[in-house]
Amino acid sequence: MTREDSPEQRIDALRREIDHHNYRYYALDDPEVSDEHYDRLLRQLQELEAQHPELVTAESPTQRVGVAPESLFAEAPHETPMLSLDNAFDEDELRDFDRRVRERLGRDEPVDYACEPKLDGLAISLLYRNGVLHRAATRGDGYTGEDITANVRTIRAIPLQLYGDDYPDAFEVRGEAYMPLDGFERLNQQLAEAGEKTFVNPRNAAAGSLRNKDPRVPARRPLSFCSYSVDVPKDAGLPARHYDQLLKLRDWGFRIDPEIRRVTGIEDCITYYREMLEKRESLNYEIDGIVYKVNDLALQDRLGFVSRAPRWAIATKFPAHEVMTRVREVAFQVGRTGAITPVARLDPVFVGGVTVSNTTLHNMDEIERLGLREGDWVMIRRAGDVIPQVVRVLTEKRPDDTRVIELPEACPECGSAIEQPEDEAVARCTGGLFCPAQRKEAIRHYASRRALDIEGLGEQWVNVLVDEGMVETVADLYHLKTQDLTRLERMGEKSASNLVNAIADSREPDLDRLIYALGIREVGEATARGLARHFGDLDALMEADEEQLQEIEDVGPVVAGHIRSFFAEPHNREIIQRLREAGVSYRAPERVDDSESPFSGTTVVVTGTLERYSRDQARAALEARGAKVAGSVSSNTDYLVAGEGGGSKLSKARQQGVSILDEATFLEWLGEA
Repeated sequence: MTREDSPEQRIDALRREIDHHNYRYYALDDPEVSDEHYDRLLRQLQELEAQHPELVTAESPTQRVGVAPESLFAEAPHETPMLSLDNAFDEDELRDFDRRVRERLGRDEPVDYACEPKLDGLAISLLYRNGVLHRAATRGDGYTGEDITANVRTIRAIPLQLYGDDYPDAFEVRGEAYMPLDGFERLNQQLAEAGEKTFVNPRNAAAGSLRNKDPRVPARRPLSFCSYSVDVPKDAGLPARHYDQLLKLRDWGFRIDPEIRRVTGIEDCITYYREMLEKRESLNYEIDGIVYKVNDLALQDRLGFVSRAPRWAIATKFPAHEVMTRVREVAFQVGRTGAITPVARLDPVFVGGVTVSNTTLHNMDEIERLGLREGDWVMIRRAGDVIPQVVRVLTEKRPDDTRVIELPEACPECGSAIEQPEDEAVARCTGGLFCPAQRKEAIRHYASRRALDIEGLGEQWVNVLVDEGMVETVADLYHLKTQDLTRLERMGEKSASNLVNAIADSREPDLDRLIYALGIREVGEATARGLARHFGDLDALMEADEEQLQEIEDVGPVVAGHIRSFFAEPHNREIIQRLREAGVSYRAPERVDDSESPFSGTTVVVTGTLERYSRDQARAALEARGAKVAGSVSSNTDYLVAGEGGGSKLSKARQQGVSILDEATFLEWLGEA
């Protein structure tokens, strides 16, 4: 629409757009826009029609409830129309509603209201005859719905036979069929594991389940039901207040929301809204607002109805969980482990109580699954503290100028090559030692206990050194001076001196520790030891091809590919050269002819404290002689080397008959007695 359009043209365009969205929402269970967007369209139409009452027609969406149902099920006419509710968009509009109620009733004193959470599910009507469920129907257009009795009978929260004997012969119960959040998560997990399409949200899951032609489908799904009203003859003898009628429904076996509350006056209604908004995320079901109803049924009768809604009730919406916006572009960010993550830059949109302008797309597989392009219109969902996500692409609104999204060839942070194995969803930067995005993680790992064990250089000080610009790569650690560190807050001279000395002490590690410290993807301590023993030299390892790498036990094609990619990246070689220039060398692994060693080909466990060796030194000595060193005693253990305080491993070895070596025997077998 343009501003030059006449009021008649603008009204006609809005009606056609709203009718289209009604059909997508009610008949197909496949909405194209968010509830918030739909409400705004309807509000625009209401305002235009109020300005031009001569243009109001009986076919206008403001004059009826919804649309006719799709012809998948038999028609089910409602004895009393299932009308929708007007909305209050803020607290002032809610106060206006209360003012109108009191004016129509001619009273100044506060009105009693029943406040109910507005469940986000599928509205249904249940017809009971003589206490037995006779028919269940969807809301449809408010006057005629779809007969879904066979499916509804599978919901355990709906009684097939009522409790007690004081119910009317025939009456209708209205309520919301929904799917609890924990059940929704389980269902989607099961569907994903089975390779089937998952549901976008719990409402779609509930609606799709109940409108399935095979009742066995909803029978397998975690559906529930909550009643919110009852339509009974006036002489049925039910309580004269809405809240009390809900309690009567509970007596007959229906679930009612435990959060419903009776209040007096509109300010208490507003307080209830605020409390439920805060509590919303702790509930096990989705609610999208609050419904307020005049509690006294006699007052409801006096207030009556407008064409599409009661005058005695109104709803207020919570901030939307799901809204529509456009993807401006897709950028790629680098995580601390080198993972390349696509991020959608969005037209800012208010969803779930916050303004969202960016959202992660996880990986290229997710982009392909969504069928997303730059410039697309999308639905964004955010519930509670959950990170906003793109739930689907509105391909029917796709502009002509959208652009295909492609993974960059080089890291956007450092220009290093990007690696993505065929069987993995995540792409990664190969410049681990150089990449600024991976800087803190690379340094923290290099200094960790199992790597070069630089005492005093924990995560906190790594963060400080990087943030202050004193360290960019691991090679810069060896140029730190005591006087530089003492300028840092909470770093005294003694602490600074100790840290500089600890860094200096790390200049000559064992080769396997240095290999592990480099942070090559999927190269753990055991693989690093295997690489060190096999090649015995860092340069030989750096020049090895994938075939040579796979000669080592536990190094398959994937790990070999990671090693090759790491050393093929010039930036990583540059940092290794800078480490050498800073005085970092390494101790080559011990070379021993293991053919005559009693440990050759055996599995050994070391426990307790040895006088001559640390635990790591004992492991290295055993592995140099062809032994496999395990962490726990099992049926495969050949020997247990026991120092002081052997503990449970020693007890278990005795129970299983494992040969136990004391330190003297261990040294003798090593040839070092």
